[in-house]
Amino acid sequence: MILSVSRRTDIPQYYSDWFFNRMKEGFLYVKNPMNSHQVSKIMLSPDLVDLVVFWTKNPAPMMRRIGELGEIPYYIQFTLTGYGRDIEPGLPDKHELIRIFRETAETAGRDRMVWRYDPVLFNERYPAEYHFRAFEAIAEGICGCTDKVVISFLDCYGKTKRNMRGIPLELPDEETMKRMGERFVKTAEKYDMTVESCAETVDLSEVGVRHGSCVDPVMIEHILGVPVRVKKDKNQRPECGCVESVETGAYDTCLCGCKYCYANDSEGAVMRRREEYDVGSPLLCGRVEEGDRITVRRTSRILTG
Repeated sequence: MILSVSRRTDIPQYYSDWFFNRMKEGFLYVKNPMNSHQVSKIMLSPDLVDLVVFWTKNPAPMMRRIGELGEIPYYIQFTLTGYGRDIEPGLPDKHELIRIFRETAETAGRDRMVWRYDPVLFNERYPAEYHFRAFEAIAEGICGCTDKVVISFLDCYGKTKRNMRGIPLELPDEETMKRMGERFVKTAEKYDMTVESCAETVDLSEVGVRHGSCVDPVMIEHILGVPVRVKKDKNQRPECGCVESVETGAYDTCLCGCKYCYANDSEGAVMRRREEYDVGSPLLCGRVEEGDRITVRRTSRILTG
C-alpha cells in the first residue's frame, strides 16, 4: 500500500503530530468526502505500508519526527513557488523555505525530494518573465537537493475560482505554455534537474517536459529497489499519471490559505474544521458520529518480490 499524505491538506506542516500518533496506534479513519457517514479504517502496520508520499509546502515540523517511520520508505513533494503573500499568505519567507528544502534533503536524501513549481498562474503581477526569474532563483537555491521539478498550469476548479475572487487572471494559450516549458527545461538543466508536468492536457514533450506522475512508479521502484505491482489511479483525472494510493487527509483543513487552493471551500470552512482537530483522534479534524459506518479498507502490497 502507498499512503498519500496528503492531496487534501498539508499534513506535514500542520498535522504531523496527528499522523505520527496514528502510525503508532496502527490505524486511522478517513471519511468519504461525498458521503460523510462512510468511514474507512486504514490499517498502518509496517507490513502493510510499502511507502509514504508526503505533499507539503513546509515539511520542517514533520522532519523532527520522521525517524518514527522506522523502516517505512518515503519521499517528499515540496511545493515552492515565487508567489508573494497576496497568493500564498500563510507561508514563511521564500528564502527560509529554500533553507528548509536544503535541510530536508540532507535528512531525506536528494533522490527522495521532488520540487513542485505549481500551479503557474498569470496576471499583471506574475507575468511569464516573473516566473522565469523566480524559477531560476529557486533552482539555484536548491541545486544539488533534488533531481526533478514538476510544473503545472493553474486549473480553475470551483473552489479555486471562489478563493481567487478579486485576483485577476490571464489564461495562457498553448504556445505560451510551450514557451514556458522550454525555458523551464533550459533552466532546470543548468542546475542538474529534469522537468515533468502534472496532469496537463497540453503535450509539452516536444520542448523536453515529460508527462509525469506524482505518485510515480519509476521513483517508487528506485526507492524500494525492487519492481512493484501498481495500477493507474482511477479516482484521479484522465490526464493524471499517478498510480493507486490511499488518501489520509480531509478537505477544508489546510491552514496555508493559498488563493489557488482546490481543497478548501473557504476560510470559514477551514476555521470550523480546525476547531474539530484532536491530535489523538483517529479522524483528522472530525469525529465519528451517529450513523457512521466504519469499514476496514482493503489494501494490498505493491512489492512483487
